[in-house]
Amino acid sequence: MKKILVSVAAIIALSTSAMAGVNSQTGCGLGAVIIKDDSSAILLALQATTNGTSMNQTFGITSGTLGCKKTKLVMNERAEEFVASNMDILAKEIAVGHGESLDTLAELLNVEDTATFSASLQANYNSIYTSQKVEMAEVLDNIATTSL
Repeated sequence: MKKILVSVAAIIALSTSAMAGVNSQTGCGLGAVIIKDDSSAILLALQATTNGTSMNQTFGITSGTLGCKKTKLVMNERAEEFVASNMDILAKEIAVGHGESLDTLAELLNVEDTATFSASLQANYNSIYTSQKVEMAEVLDNIATTSL
């Protein structure tokens, strides 16, 4: 039985064609791949719980599997995971030009001048968040292009 479960997990992890349409609220990962219905808060909670308990989101982000899109620019895993988990709050804080999550992102990206970094992100908000369905990898690429 364990071999079957491991085999199924490996197939899901290595299959990239079945990974489209991951929910932007819970991020990418096994939970978002297995539980495709995101029409209720309970299903979103199950997606997030599965992502968290299976500890696969970091693997998906760094490998570009499990519905995660790999960034063009090499970023550290902690920054990628942080952005994936905090897309909504970061969007709000970038729009206003300050906030705790924005400060944390600057720290994870080793930015020394956080005030200039925050102001640059705010000035380039529309270039960073290009659509409502923007993904973590695109946000990080856009941040690197416009502000680093």
